[in-house]
Amino acid sequence: MLPLRPGQVERHTHDYKRNGATCLFAALNVAKETVIGKCQPRHRHQEFLKFLRLIERQIPKGKDIHMILDNYATHKHPEVKEWLNKHPRYYLHFTPTSASCWFGILFTQRQIRRGVFKSIKDLVDAIERYIESHNQDPKPFVWTKTPEQILVKAVLYNDTSVTRH
Repeated sequence: MLPLRPGQVERHTHDYKRNGATCLFAALNVAKETVIGKCQPRHRHQEFLKFLRLIERQIPKGKDIHMILDNYATHKHPEVKEWLNKHPRYYLHFTPTSASCWFGILFTQRQIRRGVFKSIKDLVDAIERYIESHNQDPKPFVWTKTPEQILVKAVLYNDTSVTRH
């Protein structure tokens, strides 16, 4: 990264090389602020189903699971819908991309932003270290708006859709 100056956008040196990318599937327990996370090389329905099975193994039976997802096709694939129909405790809430607070913190304030990773393995290791470190001392997220204020805005702008599976 090159130093920032007033009026100038973030930029890299001429020899900057992007060494790849990874896909982070993560589930946030909002009450406890703990995270279940898994990095995958791709963002397809097969990887999403693996992640759903991971959640299913780690969350006690009898608990409803509300998932906030972007509108990516992976989350609406027929095989995913079929799996969700067999697991009726899952509720999907579709919101605009980058709507989640924990993920915004991960990517903008903590581990990832302005990081230099020499390989995808280095990037995945950094994400996993952050999740592990975060879960050692989780703190519940403090909302700045009431649920009513959030719902009014969501309905007003039609930003969310909820499906029951």
